Amino acid sequence: MSHEGVLKVLISDKMDSRCVEILEANAGITAEVDTGLSPDALQQRIGDYDGLIVRSSTKVTAEVLSAAPKLKVIGRAGTGFDNIDVEAATRCGAIVMNTPGGNSLSTAEHTFAMVAALARHIPQATSSLKNGLWERGKFTGVELSGKSIGIFGLGQVGREVARRAGAFGMKVLGRDPYIGEDVAMSCGAQLAAPEEIFAVADFITVHLHLNDQTHHMISDGEIAQCKDGVYLVNCARGGLIDEAALLRGLESGKVAGAALDVFEEEPPALVDLVVHDRVICTPHLGASTKEAQSNVALQVAEQVGDVLMGRVIRNAVNAPSVEPELYERMQPYLELAERLGRLQAQLSEGQLERITVEYHGDIAYPTSPLTSAVLKGIMETVTNAAVNFVNAPLFAQERGVRVDELRSSEHEDYASLITVAYQTDQGERLLSGTLFGKSEPRLVRLDEYHFDAVPEGHMLFYVNDDVPGIIGQIGTAMGDHEVNIAQMSCGRRELGGQALTILNVDDPITAEVVSDILSRDYISWAKQVSL
Repeated sequence: MSHEGVLKVLISDKMDSRCVEILEANAGITAEVDTGLSPDALQQRIGDYDGLIVRSSTKVTAEVLSAAPKLKVIGRAGTGFDNIDVEAATRCGAIVMNTPGGNSLSTAEHTFAMVAALARHIPQATSSLKNGLWERGKFTGVELSGKSIGIFGLGQVGREVARRAGAFGMKVLGRDPYIGEDVAMSCGAQLAAPEEIFAVADFITVHLHLNDQTHHMISDGEIAQCKDGVYLVNCARGGLIDEAALLRGLESGKVAGAALDVFEEEPPALVDLVVHDRVICTPHLGASTKEAQSNVALQVAEQVGDVLMGRVIRNAVNAPSVEPELYERMQPYLELAERLGRLQAQLSEGQLERITVEYHGDIAYPTSPLTSAVLKGIMETVTNAAVNFVNAPLFAQERGVRVDELRSSEHEDYASLITVAYQTDQGERLLSGTLFGKSEPRLVRLDEYHFDAVPEGHMLFYVNDDVPGIIGQIGTAMGDHEVNIAQMSCGRRELGGQALTILNVDDPITAEVVSDILSRDYISWAKQVSL
């Protein structure tokens, strides 16, 4: 990227003063600070700048971007970027970057502060004493030493929580299909199945990305599996724990206490849960420390400086590390690769160990961005951080996942084909896709089954006995559940053996529907996915 002349960066939200120093340490960059600009004022000023750094207050709208012909990069000091119109920025050729991981320590410390406060009833005892009471016997707590803590999600935050729990003498059990045994051991965690964690853990904390698979991952059924007197903690994303089920667990006594920093609605709507005397809660303060806010500010200044000086693009939300012209030509393949990754993450089971991406035929592009797209599709389902083409390989590396690329010059059936082999401790699953008409993604293989399916929306995959009448029976079942089938594709290995059917449907498929399908004798496997 050219950096001739003076490059100007506007810092439009309150930021650590060292941001300016970091930016201006690059020869040819000058930084200006002007906070509190109205959208109209920002729109009037932005045309003079090559870079923009914001937190959450500044709204970078399509209107603002339309007045920014020189803008090359927008840096967001923080993880979320809801205040930036990323689509409009992409159309304008501006790279949007955030700072994932800059607040991991703060969130981990807040989580463990919650654990300690739960164990010793600190907020309740404080309130009692301030109200003029002296109730020593009422607030007898428990020691953390010797207790078990179950951690769902061993990303950056989860691993830091594990290290702190180990320092307190706790036994740490972790669950993360995308983390290897060696990575878990490095932070003092022992990998365990969800059933084991629910059965033995005294404390359970969740550190997962919120998606269709993790929404209400702890509900009535999971709470019933827990030890009597379990403590539950959520400082990750509202919705991971079913708040109504949690309240029922508290009222029954099954749950001894809960600590919540995030809620399904913010401010929280379930008031009875917030005011419950065994619940401690904070208003989404996980990343609210001076250090975290400083870390993300300094990090974004370094990233913006790197982009403007033509060095490297890190943590880009809307672009891989390729030239814009090439990226545009690669877009259909990048979309196909990402969908293959998202599908594999949802279809496969077990502990992820290895990913092999094989490129066949005339895919005349660098394969690294395509593999990153596959990893993005996989990793964005398992982490709270914003995953992109740049940092997806790092997330895989941190989880101890081996990633291989293979390339062959031709394929007997397709001009171009991408195959993703997903190896777990329970076996390997192959998924292949291609483009029809150079732009329409298609799935053409799952393991030994060959077919033609459109990878989009809500889908149901199932393997059935290859006998007459099954398609009609499943169609009737879907109708009984008021699920409308949009498209169907079938493939089989041999006549009279087993067949694979893929349904595209109009609405999300519930666990109840999948359970109904699996209950039938002629169905051996079924999975629902959403793209």
